[in-house]
Amino acid sequence: MSAINTGTSAMGKVVFLYRSLAYRNAAADMLRKARKLPRGVERSAARRYARALRDLAKTEAWLEGRVADESRPMPRLKVVASR
Repeated sequence: MSAINTGTSAMGKVVFLYRSLAYRNAAADMLRKARKLPRGVERSAARRYARALRDLAKTEAWLEGRVADESRPMPRLKVVASR
């Protein structure tokens, strides 16, 4: 059973990495398009969209790290009785 779970976990990491990379690439493409536009409303909107995609990739990376930390078993603490 642990081999199946390990494979699923590894596949989850690959899917996460691929999705995070896709967000970052989309943000970079949008930023390149925004640079080509003349200053104005459309350019500002494209820059905001690129920033949102970049922030989404960062947030998702943070969430993935939190999920990985929570899935680990917590170490048991020994209770020492004082006399």
